[in-house]
Amino acid sequence: MGLKDKLDQLRQQGLTEVKASSDLNKINDIRVKMLGKKGPITEVLRGMRELSAEERPKIGQFANEVRDDLTNAIEAKRSELEQAKINAQLEHEKLDVTLPGNTVPQGQPHVIQQIIDQLVDLFIGMGYEVAIGDEVEEDHYNFEMLNLPKDHPARDMQDTFYVTPEILMRTQTSPMQARMLEQHDFTKGPLKMVSPGKVYRRDTDDATHSHQFHQVEGMVIGKHITMADLKGTLEVVAQELFGDELDVRLRPSYFPFTEPSVEADITCFNCHGRGCAICKQTGWIEVLGAGMTHPNVLKMASVDPEVYGGFAFGLGPDRFAMLKYGVEDIRDFYQNDVRFLTQFNQKG
Repeated sequence: MGLKDKLDQLRQQGLTEVKASSDLNKINDIRVKMLGKKGPITEVLRGMRELSAEERPKIGQFANEVRDDLTNAIEAKRSELEQAKINAQLEHEKLDVTLPGNTVPQGQPHVIQQIIDQLVDLFIGMGYEVAIGDEVEEDHYNFEMLNLPKDHPARDMQDTFYVTPEILMRTQTSPMQARMLEQHDFTKGPLKMVSPGKVYRRDTDDATHSHQFHQVEGMVIGKHITMADLKGTLEVVAQELFGDELDVRLRPSYFPFTEPSVEADITCFNCHGRGCAICKQTGWIEVLGAGMTHPNVLKMASVDPEVYGGFAFGLGPDRFAMLKYGVEDIRDFYQNDVRFLTQFNQKG
């Protein structure tokens, strides 16, 4: 049998095996067996050295045709089997698109962030601008510009994390008040600003204290600003968070950056003034500190206290959240217990 006949016989054999195959692995085995370096076609072609120079090109061309026929048949069969496999899988995994989808759990703002957002939205609606400052602050703005020089005894009220003698973790968001006073152009109108953010103090963590907590501090500076404006503002804040039926009372207090200074109490939202465990039977709950901005604070920012005046206030969203939801331990807000936090889902 000549080389051409052997090649033709191998072609027929390969095509028959490919046609009969119904498995992708088997197809690959046929390709290796028939077309590999150690396959029968390669073995037959080794006999070409015994052919004459005239016959060699003809046999070589015929061998290439045989290889092409087998390669094309193998690829066609492979595609056919792969498509059949996909079709079978799709049939098995048929999906009813009319079925309701699975509910995907959604995140939500932290309860304290919800309080902050509510307050910020309220103040924006009242015409305030929002000033976000750095948590790492200069002593100059955190204390000195707020009427707290280095030897002032009131600094002991705020035990501080110092980075360097002049750089610290801010103990309040009030530094933004000093910075905004320096920048504001009062010829264009009064300054009305609120500054939310984290603050830090060297405090022992317990049920009502934390070394890291939040503040929302605000200030209004302009002409003819009075204590009555301050009380009206605090009433709006209290009623926004706790309800329309609450009263606000002001008690004398002391803060270095306000004069006069006051503590603000609201009617206990739990007992409505009758007395309960939350308000310690007083009928009132202390919620924030405030006062009329100290003339020294205005002077240090190059604002004339004879022409301009106003008020400042600072409140703690952490404490507001505790009061509003009856949470007794502030640490619960920071334990990242999803079961606890999802109680305050805004969407109910």
